[in-house]
Order: sequence, then structure tokens, then C-alpha cells
Amino acid sequence: MSTNFVDKVTITVRAGDGGGGAVAFHREKYVASGGPDGGDGGRGGDIVVKADPSMSTLMDFRYKRKFVAGNGMPGQGKRCSGRDGEDVILRVPVGTVIRDKESGAVMQDMSAADTFVLARGGRGGWGNKHFATPTRQTPRFAKPGLPGEYREVVLELKLLADVGLVGFPNVGKSTLLSVVSRAHPKIANYPFTTLYPNLGVVYAGPGVSFVMADIPGIIEGASEGAGLGHDFLRHIDRCRLLVHVVDVSGSEGRDPIADFDAINAELKEYSPELASRPQLVAANKCDLLGEDREPIEALKSYVEGMGFTFFEISAAAHQGLHELTMAIAGRLQDLPPVAVFEADYVAPEVKLGTADDLIIEKFDDVWSIRGDWLDRLVARVNFSDYESRMYMDRKLREAGVYDRMEEMGLEDGDTISIAEMHFEYLS
Repeated sequence: MSTNFVDKVTITVRAGDGGGGAVAFHREKYVASGGPDGGDGGRGGDIVVKADPSMSTLMDFRYKRKFVAGNGMPGQGKRCSGRDGEDVILRVPVGTVIRDKESGAVMQDMSAADTFVLARGGRGGWGNKHFATPTRQTPRFAKPGLPGEYREVVLELKLLADVGLVGFPNVGKSTLLSVVSRAHPKIANYPFTTLYPNLGVVYAGPGVSFVMADIPGIIEGASEGAGLGHDFLRHIDRCRLLVHVVDVSGSEGRDPIADFDAINAELKEYSPELASRPQLVAANKCDLLGEDREPIEALKSYVEGMGFTFFEISAAAHQGLHELTMAIAGRLQDLPPVAVFEADYVAPEVKLGTADDLIIEKFDDVWSIRGDWLDRLVARVNFSDYESRMYMDRKLREAGVYDRMEEMGLEDGDTISIAEMHFEYLS
């Protein structure tokens, strides 16, 4: 594979931790008992993925695979909040699909969004100014910040092309692309000339154009990893229409019908849905046969018998290309738009501990709860959503947290402090 083209990488990202709240008290001449004025910690930085139309490869991730956002700064006195951590922006080509490494589920298709927050920074902890009450005027505690999210993901580039050219090496796909578009793929007469997909825009007429992709040569066994085809079969996933290019002249010493069947078998092995994609058949290098039309007629009869539309072309001699491009444009008008992969990732259940794993303390009339597994649970909760809050309450009950607190003296109406939120306890 070309060292300049990278289309699949695994990376790890960690968002920044929130800064801790400050314990501080107002000190000013002639002002007695100024009260608590500890500021809140800053929020941890996010890991943000941004689609960049100027990029065509994931080369930037070839050597750097770990990304960490900045932590939030601790709060300070005089009610000064800590500075938020710096976000990390990861730029990827349009069409990159982000998958969770463990489950393989799609988290986001970057052809459907400009930006995506891959990992969110932890919230900053509250300073002691939030914990002052009429009965507790000098709180000497604050909240630590929450940890940022950690992810291990796979970035997978799937080309955004309307039409995909498929076929064995040296059948003329690159030549065809170069002739009908302004693309300039490398063309030569040896196996695997095309080491990475090439894109070109084809103008079929006034206001009619489409994107065509030259997919590197597929060979038998490609779906199982043989040759280069396996690495790039994913790029056909979005193509609305396939153009199957066959060397009808047999110049490589192969049988055109056998080649046609072999490529379709590999497509079916890789993805039955892909094999059922609309397909046109282009018999290339017809000019090399001269007056001998037997191979052309044999292939035409075979593919039309299977329901495919057949075209005689010579990419090198520019023969039959107008008819082919117009037929492609006509078929595309009746096909749905380029596929967008729907996100199906579901975050795994938080692994809970028990009440014994938590630190439970009472400060005057406020109960404070903190601990590692509780931080992970809180990071998953949307406190503006009732169902999400009830989910957290249910998990705390299942872990025996309330039972332990009741044994320590918790009563109805007491205030419970979790993260930066206060709740009134009702048994």
C-alpha cells in the first residue's frame, strides 16, 4: 500500500479531567467573617472530530495514535473559576466513519456531520462557596472535578463516490477514469498499478455530473485478505452504482466470463448487499479484437442473460464512452443518494461498585458522596432529563448506597451532594 494513503487507523483519545473546586475564604481589611469564596474548577477539554474537505487520507494518524485534551484548572479564591481545559481538534476526511473498537458499532459518520464530540471533558468541581448555608457558614470542603471520557476507536475512511469501478488489475479502470474525468491516476501495465483509490468528477452534460472512484484491483480471495482488494472493498460501500470493467480482449491471458464471475463472487463474499447493488458491465479493449467479435458476443450474451446492461468500450481509444457515461447518469437519477451510516453505538453499562467503595461524609446538614465508580456514573447522567436522573437514583439504590447512608443517620429531607448537584432525599 502507498505510504501516502492511509484509510483505517485505531486511535485512543482521552478528554481532560475537570479541575477541583477551591476551599477559600474572603479576606479583606475591615471585613470580618467574609465567608467562603472558593471558585469552581474548569471543565476538561473535549476531543472533537472535524470533517475537512481538503483531506483525502488518514495519513495524519499513521504515527500519532494517542490524543489527550487539556485538564481544567482548579478553582481559586475570590470566586475565581479555573480555566477550562483546551480542546483537541482531530481533522479527518469527509466520509470517515468512527467506530467503537470493542463493539465495532458506528459512533458517527463524518459525511453527515461537520463536527462530532468524540470524548467529553469532565465537569469542574464546585468550590466551597456553593456549600454555605445558614447553619454551615464556613464549609471547609469542595468537590473534585470529574474525569474526562476515554475512548478507543477505529477511524475508517469510506469514499464518497456515486460510481465505483470494479474489476481485475489491468482491465483499464484507471484509464477509463482518466479519460472521462480530470483525474490523473498512475497508469502502467503491471499488477496493482493502483495502490489507492482515485476519485474523479465526470461531467455528463449541462448540470449533470457524478463522482467516480477507481477501486484498486480485486483478485480471487480478496474478501479473505488476498491482494490489495480487501483493503479497499470498503470504499465501494457507499457507491450507488457499480461499473464492472472486464478486459474482453483476454490480453492478460484470462477468460472474460471467468473474470466477471470471480469479481462478483468476491463482492458477494464481502457483502451480499454490495453484490446486489445496481451494476453496469463495460467490456473494455474491444479495439484489440479487430474483426473477431466472438469474445464480445459471448460475454454480452452471458451478462445480459443475468440481467445486466452491457457496453462495448475502449478507454484507450475513447470508443463508446459517451454512451456509457450517459447511461450512468441516467441510472443515478433513479437511485437513492450516497449512503450515510447511521450511528448504532450504545454506551456500555457503567460497571458499578458497592456502597463500601464510596466515601460518604456528612458536613452539617449535607451528605457528600464521592468515589471512582460514582464519577463514571455521573458522567453518563443528563441532569436536565428526568429519566436520566431516575436512572442514577435506581443505580444508587441497587448498589446499596441509600441503605448504608440510612444506617449512618440519613433522614427524609436531608440534602445529598453528588458531583456539583444537590438533591433532597426521599426514601
